[in-house]
Amino acid sequence: MNKSIIFTAIVMVAIGFVFGYWFAEQSGDATPAASSDTRQPLFYRNPMNPSVTSPVPAKDAMGMDYVAVYADDDSDEKDSAGTVKVDPVVAQNIGVRTAVARSTSITRTIRAVARVAFNEAGMFRLHSKVEGWIEELRVDKTGEYVDKDEILLSIYSPKLVSTQQEYLLALNNLQALKNSPFEDIRRGAEDLAKSSRERLLLFDVPEHQIRELERTREIQKNLHIHTPVAGTVIGIGARAGQYVTPQTELYMVVDLSTVWVYADIYEYELPWVRVGDEVEMSLAGIPGKTFTGELDYIYPYAESRTRSIKVRLTFDNPELLLKPEMFAEVVIKSDKHVDTIVIPSEAVIRSGQNERVFVVRAPGKFEPVIVKLGIQSAGRVAVLEGIEDGDEVVVSAQFLVDSESSLREATAKMMEVEDSVSAGSVEMDSSDMDNMDGERKDD
Repeated sequence: MNKSIIFTAIVMVAIGFVFGYWFAEQSGDATPAASSDTRQPLFYRNPMNPSVTSPVPAKDAMGMDYVAVYADDDSDEKDSAGTVKVDPVVAQNIGVRTAVARSTSITRTIRAVARVAFNEAGMFRLHSKVEGWIEELRVDKTGEYVDKDEILLSIYSPKLVSTQQEYLLALNNLQALKNSPFEDIRRGAEDLAKSSRERLLLFDVPEHQIRELERTREIQKNLHIHTPVAGTVIGIGARAGQYVTPQTELYMVVDLSTVWVYADIYEYELPWVRVGDEVEMSLAGIPGKTFTGELDYIYPYAESRTRSIKVRLTFDNPELLLKPEMFAEVVIKSDKHVDTIVIPSEAVIRSGQNERVFVVRAPGKFEPVIVKLGIQSAGRVAVLEGIEDGDEVVVSAQFLVDSESSLREATAKMMEVEDSVSAGSVEMDSSDMDNMDGERKDD
């Protein structure tokens, strides 16, 4: 009884094992059928050597199946040598940043230390045209601003007094002879009065005092001297009661609405600068403000000790913030190029033979491109050849990408050399075998 029960249990276990094995086989056969790929492969690639391909399924020397390559695969055959693929997450972790190449203008910048000076074209030195004594000095402090035609001082001069007397006599003579029947006499009286008046004007007697003399017919002891220009008084050469002559400089007035700035540039920078170049200036004494001017003149000689060339810059100074003899830093924007492809300077990888950048061809795909560079300025560089407007270039962590690119490129070259050597070996072996067969036939 016990033996029959044990036998029955064994039979049932065996039947269950066979049924389970059959069910597993059926399930395994159904899975590949459900996931079968209906795409037609372009070719097949050696899994150990991607450069070796076959148009039909094949196995390598180790018995491994060739890998099928389809048309929609992101195939390495489409990439140039050195192209690097990096997972976007990895690219973010290593700090890969990019920038877009833009077509814009770029200028070469020349930096120099400069000095603010007076505009020599706006300087005026005032002298008296007659000798005399200063009776009153109305502007007696340097640094004061004076308007045009403002009274600076009054002077007593015997010559001016006698000239006034002559003019009054000429006026009286004209009054007496204006009704003369003789035309020559009338014209002579008119000419005498006119020349006497012009003499007063040549002595810088102001117009309003001449009119006052004509109205009152009284000689004025003191005559005013006016400033012919508006500006700042930077020098006073006489004081009240002083006897002055035409050689005495009474005042020096300067118009500070524009100033000149002198800067020195080096010899190698001279070919780049041109008259009319835009200039920006900043001063430590006026923080946070940038002045804009232009290059006005390039001096035709070099300094013997420094071998530098002096240039003159012109700046408007309506608020009178710029003071002569202040030191400044200037940036001359010269050699301007327009519609040029510009990228950040840090995007360029410089080697002994060429310069190149990494261009983003797809998310996570970086291709090295050799470029020809132009001028560099303010952290940007012009690209003459190699990339186009709108290309995205790598500007950080590119040295990590470059090391991977160099390794991949070197590996590709080694594989090419290995393939050529292998092909040569096979051809040599075939020729040797042909020679051996020929020798056998001769024997």
